[in-house]
Amino acid sequence: MRARNGRAAALLVAGAFFMEFLDGTIISTAAPEMAAALHVRPVDIGVTMTAYLVTVAVLIPVSGWAADRYGARRIFTWAIALFTVASLLCATATSLPELVAMRVLQGAGGAMMVPVGRLVVLRGTAKPDLLRVVAYLTWPGLVAPVLAPVLGGLFTTYASWRWIFLVNVPLGVLALVLALRTVPGGLREPDRPPLDLAGFVLGGSGAAALVYGMELLGGQRPEWAVAGGVTAAGALLCALTARHLLRVRHPLIDLRTLRVRTFLVSNAGGALFRAAITAVPFLLPLMFQGAFGWSPAASGLALIGVFAGNIAVKPCTTPLSRRFGFRRVLVVNGAATAVTFVLCGLIGARTPMAAVVAALFVGGVCRSISLSGYTTMAFADIEAARTSTANALSSTVQQLATGMGVAFAALALRVAGPLSSLVGPRGPAAPYQMAFMLLALLPLAAVAEAVRLPPDAGSSVTGPRRVHPTCARRVFDRSAR
Repeated sequence: MRARNGRAAALLVAGAFFMEFLDGTIISTAAPEMAAALHVRPVDIGVTMTAYLVTVAVLIPVSGWAADRYGARRIFTWAIALFTVASLLCATATSLPELVAMRVLQGAGGAMMVPVGRLVVLRGTAKPDLLRVVAYLTWPGLVAPVLAPVLGGLFTTYASWRWIFLVNVPLGVLALVLALRTVPGGLREPDRPPLDLAGFVLGGSGAAALVYGMELLGGQRPEWAVAGGVTAAGALLCALTARHLLRVRHPLIDLRTLRVRTFLVSNAGGALFRAAITAVPFLLPLMFQGAFGWSPAASGLALIGVFAGNIAVKPCTTPLSRRFGFRRVLVVNGAATAVTFVLCGLIGARTPMAAVVAALFVGGVCRSISLSGYTTMAFADIEAARTSTANALSSTVQQLATGMGVAFAALALRVAGPLSSLVGPRGPAAPYQMAFMLLALLPLAAVAEAVRLPPDAGSSVTGPRRVHPTCARRVFDRSAR
């Protein structure tokens, strides 16, 4: 019964994560139509994305404290309700300031919805079942960035930009009903110390400045002095936050959890890997449409190859980790991911569509395997008493890494322009191809982190024995059942 409830809760949280992640990026494809409806410039719509991402980054660190103090079930259900109502209000907005205000409310719901939901899953799952259950939580982070431009384009072309938000309403109502039925009500710690207000203010300001600075760096025409100054200020505030958290008795987030090797590597290397895979869906449509002259429809269909790879390998991720262990999987697959970046850099305007889709399919496979490994390994050796603060820290790192992905992609593209001219004749695709080569360094840096793991890292999750049957046999056996 516990396993069944854990699986149901994991699927529910995965659905909530999908909504939250999708709404962070889907607006980009609908910006022109939204701008026309709200009587502003298309570039002004970017503030709605920034407001959402900054709100999420600011409030995620306090999610663990709120769940412990008031109960995970209560915070999770209220977060779903707030996200749903805010989505409806976004769809009915008639001006840009109104839409920005509603996006802030939506971000507040998303900031509590996903980390608290994941905390519910972690606390309700035994260590041996963690690898299987947490696998459900990884697919939204893989699928949402790929589907966002496709769904945004479909809604904008065949319906209205308001459906970007309206689609969340029935999904949110369903999620609220399921949360009330599946999430237990006793997940709280009434003796939790008071909120570390100084840590919240410092950390929230630092995270907000970093996310905003990354958004500025990733803009089409960034003001480098402003973007660099905001990013540097964010980094300084984060350093002051770390200093504060290590000195106070009851910190908002316990940085001492980073002494756990598996948790440290899963967040340090995992952040690099997450930033890398976030950059790919950002650069590929730009190259397909801007350099190759493809239509938006053809560009979106090619990205389905990434989505197909994510889904196809998902039943195999758990058997692979059990058979070979986290260290070997992350090292080998991280190197393979770097190779897929190089393959993306070799794509040209005359490359057959079948070859393009095949390369993106392999890239999707590699994304899914490593991200599942990092997500599960993060909590393999975390004590139950530290699950809440570790979850808040991990969620904050993931949010920052996602923002860094787009910024890294934009920076790589700008650096690639001069570099590509030194390598050979310049064509419209040369800067994009060189940018993919540069971005391949990120998964290789993640490999350097994974090498530091002991061979039996995360064995409390994978088990001391390795399962030998082939992945294909497992998949077919499960399908038969």
